[in-house]
Amino acid sequence: MKDFADATVRVRYAETDQMGVVYHANYFIWFEVGRVELCRHLGFEYKQMESEDDTLIVVAEASCRYKRPARFDDILVVRTRVTRFDKRTMRFAYEVLRQPSDELPATGETTHVICDHLGRPKSMPEKYRKYFSPGHSDGSAHSDGKSNSA
Repeated sequence: MKDFADATVRVRYAETDQMGVVYHANYFIWFEVGRVELCRHLGFEYKQMESEDDTLIVVAEASCRYKRPARFDDILVVRTRVTRFDKRTMRFAYEVLRQPSDELPATGETTHVICDHLGRPKSMPEKYRKYFSPGHSDGSAHSDGKSNSA
C-alpha cells in the first residue's frame, strides 16, 4: 500500500482572486480534502470515527508554502501523508501537484490534537492506531521514537 493518498481538485473560478490566482486560504480546504481521502485510503472513513467513536482530529497548527501560482481550471493533486503519530497528536504533510506536469505550486503541514466532541484531548482509539502506525502503509507514519502502544 502507498504511504500517501492523492485527491484531485480542479480550481474553480470562485477559488481565485482578482489576479486570477488561487486565493491562499483555499489550500487549507484542499488539505482537509486530502486528509479525508487519506483516511479512506488507509481503510476507514473519517466521518465514522467522529460519529461512532467521538474522535476528532482537530487542527492545532497549519502552514503552507506557496511556490508557484495555481490558476482557474488547473487540475491539482493534493498528495497527503502522515509524518508523525502518537496517541494524542499527529502531523500531516501535503504536496500540491499541478497536472499533468507535476509542478509543485505549494506544500504544507498541519498538526492535530485528537479530541472528543467537546474539544477535550483524548487518546486515539486503539482500533485506529493501527492505520497510522509504522508498517501499515510502508512505514511512513512514525512516532518520532515514541511508542504507539496504550
